[in-house]
Amino acid sequence: MSAKQLNCDVVIIGGGATGVGVLRDAAMRGLKAILVERVDLAQGTTGRYHGLLHSGGRYVVSDPESATECAEENAILKRIHPDAVEATGGLFVSVAGDDDEFPDRFIKGAEATGVPAAEITIAEARKREPRLTPKLARAFEVQDGTVDGWRMVWGAVESAREYGAECLTYHRVTDIDVKDGAVRGVMCHADKTGEDVYIECRAVVNAAGPWGGHIAAMAGEHDVQVVPGRGIMVAMNHRLVNSVVNRCVYPADGDIIVPVHTVSIIGTTDHRDDDPDHLVIERDEVQQMLDAGEDLIPGFRESRALHVWVGARPLLQDKRVAADDTRHMSRNMSVVRHDVQGLITVAGGKLTTYRLMAARVVDAVCEELGENRPCRTAEEPVASGSNYKVTHRLAEVEAAKKADHGAPDRDPVICECEFVTKKMITDLLDEQPDATFDDLRRQLRIGMGPCQGGFCASRTAGIAHEHGCWTAAQTNELLRLFMKNRWGGIYPILYGAQAREASLDDWIYRSTLDLDGLPVTELPAGAELPSATRYPAKEAAK
Repeated sequence: MSAKQLNCDVVIIGGGATGVGVLRDAAMRGLKAILVERVDLAQGTTGRYHGLLHSGGRYVVSDPESATECAEENAILKRIHPDAVEATGGLFVSVAGDDDEFPDRFIKGAEATGVPAAEITIAEARKREPRLTPKLARAFEVQDGTVDGWRMVWGAVESAREYGAECLTYHRVTDIDVKDGAVRGVMCHADKTGEDVYIECRAVVNAAGPWGGHIAAMAGEHDVQVVPGRGIMVAMNHRLVNSVVNRCVYPADGDIIVPVHTVSIIGTTDHRDDDPDHLVIERDEVQQMLDAGEDLIPGFRESRALHVWVGARPLLQDKRVAADDTRHMSRNMSVVRHDVQGLITVAGGKLTTYRLMAARVVDAVCEELGENRPCRTAEEPVASGSNYKVTHRLAEVEAAKKADHGAPDRDPVICECEFVTKKMITDLLDEQPDATFDDLRRQLRIGMGPCQGGFCASRTAGIAHEHGCWTAAQTNELLRLFMKNRWGGIYPILYGAQAREASLDDWIYRSTLDLDGLPVTELPAGAELPSATRYPAKEAAK
């Protein structure tokens, strides 16, 4: 079967924050751009992090250049992505027993790098965050925020499409065509349709994150050493804090607590891994996160742990440190020009600096193409309005219910945890009729609240089937897969209230609904995740 033929100026490989940033930037500069992603947008590193919009404070001592970049981009993202950013503010706190000299180094570093920071009294800090440890020694306020990575990524893609860009999800790159020392095109396989697609192009941007070495090798560049820095995060059931709380120490494991939507997330660990598709969650790392949270917020361990997940930072091998010391490898962004003309690899960096990374990448693309096209992404907003509040969905749903007061409920709430209504689901299915269950989760947050899909998953499955998207057999199989993926992030934290909730969910699905006893059928193409969390590690090694 012959491949479908497309053509453009630049192909971007990878649908995380950096890739979609490059797509939007290139399109705004007038380049014809196509992004290809093997699964859904923001399903890799971008979708597996703690949600922090860095103020730059974390790096004022360890990485001053990154600190300045974060501070500048923090202000830009709050302005251009208001619907994806909550301006929570943040604190850096020192606890009795920490390095007494580090807070002074912190404030001097903030002044030197242009990171807004100011010391506040212990009383002020406690008024702002009453749960803080009584061992508090010093506190500094910074301009941290939280960001919904999925909303940010989809917003950037929608903006890029308005400029003529294309985004092909579930298109897996199988080869990069190189002739006479230059890229000529990219071959993809569309996993949902079974179609092969050849995209003729003048340049290729490798924004595949921790998979970047594999992509570069397709073009004959075998020396790209992208090291996956594995880190786990644990979501707690409530916003135990309403500001980002950072420990005022040299960057370490478990030193950040981030309020994101209705939960608090603690992270993260940092260990080298070899396979970003099969990352492990170790029991002792989970305990390490809970203990670290307890040091900052007494009672943290007794709060309900909701979900645990793991992501991989795309770090370029740093020969100044040991090969397995990802904690001390530079977080600086790297834009690599190759011997193969037209091929550019980007790695490192942070989600907070995704726009700046994209600008530097597209600058390099323009140089490769011999063109001069200025960047405009810092000036033109992706969305209008102001930064969102944690109660924004509640307000929207309440307003709709009040308008319909006394009448039959035309748009019932399907997911009470995240206030997802039936219309939100059917509207998204109309836009993406081949969406998988996990696609709905990423874009609507279904199953990400306290019940972890226990109540809303079966309702959503019924709506999708009723809407004509999935057959009855496919609906059952997708529901089974969805719950398997949800439970994968619950097994490592089965204690206390979470164990009771998991038992209830297990009883609902395996007893009342007999999910395991339903007939087995083939999943719709593209439904199975190519990467999965393995727990525990020793079982994965068998």
